[in-house]
Amino acid sequence: MLSTCRALLAQHAKFAEWIDSTGKLNSKALETKWKERWAELKASQPDLGGQELSAAEIEKMFYVLVMFPYPSGMLHMGHVRVYTISDTLSRFHQMTGKRVLHPMGWDAFGLPAENAAIERNVAPGDWTKRNIAAMKEQLETILTDFNWDRELATCDPEYYKWTQHIFLQLFNHNMVYRKEAVVNWDPIDQTVLANEQVDKNGRSWRSGAVVEQRKLKQWFAKITDYAEDLLKDLDGLDWPDHVKSMQSNWIGRSEGAEFSFSLAKEDSTALPIESISVFTSRPDTLFGVSYLAIAADHPLVSAEYLPKGLSEEVLRRAKEISASQAGGGDRAAQGSKAG
Repeated sequence: MLSTCRALLAQHAKFAEWIDSTGKLNSKALETKWKERWAELKASQPDLGGQELSAAEIEKMFYVLVMFPYPSGMLHMGHVRVYTISDTLSRFHQMTGKRVLHPMGWDAFGLPAENAAIERNVAPGDWTKRNIAAMKEQLETILTDFNWDRELATCDPEYYKWTQHIFLQLFNHNMVYRKEAVVNWDPIDQTVLANEQVDKNGRSWRSGAVVEQRKLKQWFAKITDYAEDLLKDLDGLDWPDHVKSMQSNWIGRSEGAEFSFSLAKEDSTALPIESISVFTSRPDTLFGVSYLAIAADHPLVSAEYLPKGLSEEVLRRAKEISASQAGGGDRAAQGSKAG
């Protein structure tokens, strides 16, 4: 069947030049032809940089942004799949007359690159730069069409100085704060993991280590201060409803009131806090409160402060809850909540 197809192609004047003397497709010659054609197409597009554009010109612009790879090794078929999709989108819109921006960069300032360098006993900077060069060559070999003049690497000081600048602006405007929080700790990679990076068995998705629960000082953004604006802007997004619902739940805006319950000491033991603050959306039911539920990692969950006859059982249950959370379970409680 294959030989028959080749014979038919060779008989067609339009394709004969791509069949070599052995009857095989000359893929290199075919690649060279189309690389030259795409180069001509790009060269024919006017440079609009720094110009004020008309509404019609803006309408013709299209932005294709694909995920940036970790330069911790070589590209694999998973990368080929992703970049083939974005490349197809980019070329399609270019062929319809649109001016497409299809940039490429390197997510190079993080744990995967550092771990790979440590394993090979090389400097992370040298290892990362070598990988970037090799990966770029791979992408060019499969003829992906990126705007390499817009290339960036997140480990480049010219890039991360701006992320530092943004953080400083947030800090100076009191939009970030630092406090202790329980985190998922990978004892092998020596890093904090998101819940999504912990599998159902409570192990790290990268190292396979059993994840530990540790209290560390963390930076937090005051997202709740902007909950109303974030929720309103979801309405204007052309996203699937289930995705917008997930975002809405994550923002977690709720109307209500916060109250403080003073703590009464039964003996001379000094408590770490004087009161417990709770939030409720039904303040009219406060007179019916019979108990307060606190998180498993609350400062009061300690043998020092718990009733002697119950402390062992409470601590055992708290440990089970923490282990469940590390394994990807929902966090049943954050701080103190009204019962």
